[in-house]
Amino acid sequence: MSLFHEPAFAEPRPAPMMDDAALPPGSSAVIYCEGQFGEQDGKTANGLVRHSEKFEVLSVIDSRQAGADAGEFLDGVVNGIPVLANLGEAIAHAGQVPDYLICGVAPADGLLSAAQRVVLLDGIARGMHIINGLHEFLNDDAEFVAARIMAGVTITDIRRPKEKKDLHLFSGRIFDVTCPRIAVLGTDGSIGKRTTATLLVRALNAHGVNAVMVGTGQTTLIQGGKYGVALDALVPQFCSGEVEDQVVAAFEGEDPDVIVVEGQGALSHPAYLTSAHILRGSRPAGVIVQHAPKRKMLGDFPMVPMPTAASEVALIEAFADTKVIGITINHEFMSDEEIDDAIDEHELEIGVPATDPLTRPLDRLVDMVFLAFPELEGSLVASGR
Repeated sequence: MSLFHEPAFAEPRPAPMMDDAALPPGSSAVIYCEGQFGEQDGKTANGLVRHSEKFEVLSVIDSRQAGADAGEFLDGVVNGIPVLANLGEAIAHAGQVPDYLICGVAPADGLLSAAQRVVLLDGIARGMHIINGLHEFLNDDAEFVAARIMAGVTITDIRRPKEKKDLHLFSGRIFDVTCPRIAVLGTDGSIGKRTTATLLVRALNAHGVNAVMVGTGQTTLIQGGKYGVALDALVPQFCSGEVEDQVVAAFEGEDPDVIVVEGQGALSHPAYLTSAHILRGSRPAGVIVQHAPKRKMLGDFPMVPMPTAASEVALIEAFADTKVIGITINHEFMSDEEIDDAIDEHELEIGVPATDPLTRPLDRLVDMVFLAFPELEGSLVASGR
């Protein structure tokens, strides 16, 4: 039987886009992440399983982990999102063709393999809109464009930047932002910076602090982040200015007590320079550094040893007018006892609080911020929040 099924051409559905006004919360989605769910190159899928404001995630496709619950597989907490073997199973599980097929893989080169192309084209043929976070823009691909037109669906290339006339150079408007900015940086790519930033914002808001997140990668934008830019898709000249512009927009639009800026890559990383633009564009008063103690080599660059958390802290503080206020631990390959040891060791060595946001109470993350910015806690007491 052909991969391209007849229902795709019967009654084309409306074609919602990814802007905030057009895509209703709860649009149903299947995440394609064959061979990568739970891995570094599956970080888009991993992030959407943990948090999504725009999509009702129905299932994840990865034949290696088929039969697992996605939340239990990632974090040990059942969330009711099954991991299934293929797109046919995902549609059967949904009981109808879901609205969206999201490409949940994020390889370093940002390109689709031949096998991945087949699955996305199959989704289009079945009548599913495509969300693509890769560097490869599918709306520039003749085969995908033809398939999209025939099926009456949309393809959204999340990383496609605005026209250059609409991009921003650094302007100095960041100096008018009076609330603290906290950047969540790290010692490698795909190490948990976005997850920590999301959890931090959630925890601060639960404590009465009006915290807003500014995203800098494609996953945050797919999740439904209101403020952000896919920083690694921009011409470098505009990177600092675009970060600045989004921070200013968040400040003016939300009147927040604090703005949390998602990090990208690592300042020390030989292949990624985006951390430098984040530090320059957002001018954070504090930085949290995410580190995976068991990771010996950089994730996508096994020829390069991992830096230590201490060396990254020293580099960040030498590069920018800021202070590292805490260390967050990525617990991959670690036992509970090893996590405790790593927290204690990093607190002793670096002299700032440390925690693992995914396995330890989020109050510890909030206390890390209150210790660095006591005025935030003071304002809560003064206002009675």
